[in-house]
Parts: sequence; structure tokens; C-alpha cells
Amino acid sequence: MDIPRKSAKRRRYIRRSLYALAGSASIALITVGVSRLKPAVPSVDRRSIVLGAVERGSMLRQVRGAGTLVSEDILWVPAQVKGRVSRVRVQPGTPVEADTVILELSDPELELELLDARSQLDSAVAKLTAEQVSLEDQFLAMAANLAQKEANYEQAKLSAEVDQKQFDKKLISELQLALSKTRVAELDRLLQIDQRRFEMFCNQTMPAQLAEQQASLRQAISLYKLKQSQIEALCIRAGTEGVLAPVSEQQTIEPGQLVSAGTIVAKITNPKRLKAQLKIQEGQARDVRIGLPAEIDTYHGIVPGQVSRIDPTVIQGHVTVDVSLEGPLPKGARPDLSVVGNIEIERLDNVLYVGRPIFASQNGATESFQVAEDGKFAMRVRVQFGRASVTTIEVAEGLDVGDQIILSDISQWDDVDRIRLK
Repeated sequence: MDIPRKSAKRRRYIRRSLYALAGSASIALITVGVSRLKPAVPSVDRRSIVLGAVERGSMLRQVRGAGTLVSEDILWVPAQVKGRVSRVRVQPGTPVEADTVILELSDPELELELLDARSQLDSAVAKLTAEQVSLEDQFLAMAANLAQKEANYEQAKLSAEVDQKQFDKKLISELQLALSKTRVAELDRLLQIDQRRFEMFCNQTMPAQLAEQQASLRQAISLYKLKQSQIEALCIRAGTEGVLAPVSEQQTIEPGQLVSAGTIVAKITNPKRLKAQLKIQEGQARDVRIGLPAEIDTYHGIVPGQVSRIDPTVIQGHVTVDVSLEGPLPKGARPDLSVVGNIEIERLDNVLYVGRPIFASQNGATESFQVAEDGKFAMRVRVQFGRASVTTIEVAEGLDVGDQIILSDISQWDDVDRIRLK
């Protein structure tokens, strides 16, 4: 039988241990070598980036803002009375005249109030007529009574004169003469009283009673006219010539909707007189002044203009700037049309400037990639920028005439200082 040899087993064990040690040493050497290697330079295709060359000359400094065209003549049409929309006569975008009916409202309660006001007016007219008849009757009665008193006085006066003559001839007694004269004096006093009453009735009592009824009549007329005008106001008219525009995107008027008095139900704009309202970033708006020239791009043409108003408040980081348009409007210009405007701030002469990189800010220091080594590589450099415009920016330090830098986004290479250009 075969007897296993112990020396062969031992040699195999030693050989395997040597192989393991050699493998471990090789791995360690490879790891050290790899760790000492420099990272590969990233490459980028020239067609995927935007390069800009530094120039010296005149730089037009502008600020840009997006906005819309708005009408300079806007009439907000409110509902003068409450009511429920029964009919929408005109849709937004339709040209309207001053008397064009836009909406029709209905209010049964207001119609009942008009009938009640008409009834009160008729009652006031009847009361005034009855009062006039009554006062005329009183006037005639008092006039007749006064005429009777005057006749009695004249008759008593004549009788007293006859009695005086008879007394002088001693045909009647002195007592009878005294009675005649007393009657004359009494009728004279009564006549004076009735004359004063008649004058008071004509000058005070009758005008006062008529004025009271006339005031009631005027009040009834005013109430009736008010209710009549409110009924007429149920038909809401444009009020001016122009184009009907929606009040807002959120507010629409539909049939059956209940409208309160004072609610804005329509907006009338003048499409022939438009201005641009631009939203300028607050950092750029500090240089904008009234009177600066501007250009408004409506995407159908460019219209020159001038800054006419600057909103004193900042809303969501932007300042609203109004630009009055000075040229003919291109076709398709209408209110709420989106536009882009450039406002000319100043013209800088004999300055270094370059196309404005995405990451560059006015008067700020920024790292950029400058093209080097015959355009094969781009190296990270630090550039101090100055005054900025829409598409260009002034170079204060770090670059010279003819230098090229990458203008597009370089954030993906924040961890490298050199890139290869293919």
C-alpha cells in the first residue's frame, strides 16, 4: 500500500502562503500608485458652451424687464344697484360704445319699490290738489265775509251821519246818536280784525300749508326718480367708447350670479393708447429715472418709448416701471400682451467689457474659466466685474483685451481648476 509523505504536504502549504503574500503586496503597490495619480482633466465640447471675448470701446448700459401692455385709459364699471345677472350681452374683447348695454340685472324687490314710489307720488299729487281746493274755498269764504263786513261798516257809517244831521235838528235824542257812533266804531274794529286775518291767511297760512304739501310732493318725485334710475341701472352700460376687457382672471360674471352694489363688473380699455408696465429687479431699478429712453419688444415689432412712472414700492423683489410708447403700435398690440423692455441707463466710453456670464453680478468678483494654451484648455481665474448691462458687463480686473472666457453655466466644474476644450 502507498504511504503519504509529510514533506510534500508541507511544501504545498508554503507555496500557497508565498502566493498570498505576493498578491497582497501587489495590491498594496497598485493602491499606492493609483492614489498618487492626478485626476483626469474633464473635457467639454466647444459647441455646448458659449465663449465671450474681452473688448475695449463703448458699452451701452441697459436694464431689462418683462411685463405687459396696459391701456392708459381704463374705465372700471361698477354695479350701481344689487341684482342677479339675468343676461350677459357683451363678451370680453368686443368693441363697445358709451351706451352699449353690457349686463342686464333683475331685482323684483326694486320693481315693487318703484310701484310703491309711484303710488306715493300719485297720493302726494292728490293731497296737494285737495289742499289747493280747500285753501281756495277758505279764501273765497273769508273774502266774502270781509266784503260783508265792509258793507256793514259803510252802512253803519251812513246811518251815523244821518243821525248826526237829525240830532242837529233835534229830531232824535243824544243817546240814539251815541248808539249809532258806537256801532260804527265796533264795526270798524271788526273790519280791521278781519282784514288782518285775511292778509295773514293770504301771506302766511295759505303759503305755509301749500309749501308743506309741495314739499311732500317733491319728496315723492325724488323717491320715484331714484327708484326709476335704479331700475334703469339694472342695465349696466359701458359708459365710454373702447374695448370690453375682463376684470381679472379670477373674476368672471355669469348669468344667475348675485351682484352687490359697488361690485366692479367690467373694465373698458382704449386699445389705441397703450403703455408698457415692466417688472425690473430692485437691484437694477435704482438706476432707472423718469425720462430715460426705452425699447419695448412686443414679439411683433419694437416700439420706442420713455420711462413715465416708477412705482415707489417693491413687490416680490421687483419694481414696476411704466413706459409710455412713442411710436406706432405693431399689429397685434393689445392690452395684457406680454412684452420685454430694455431701458437705456447710460453709455460708457473706452471701457473693458465682455459678454455677461450667467453667474456674473454688477460690481462683484467672480471666478470664471479663461481660454488658454491655444484654445485647448480653460483655466479658472478670478475676475472683478464693474457696471453691468443686459448682455454685457464691465471688466475691472483680471482680464485684458482679447481674452476669452466661458459665459455659460460652469457650476458643474466647481471642483476643478482646468478643463479640456474639444
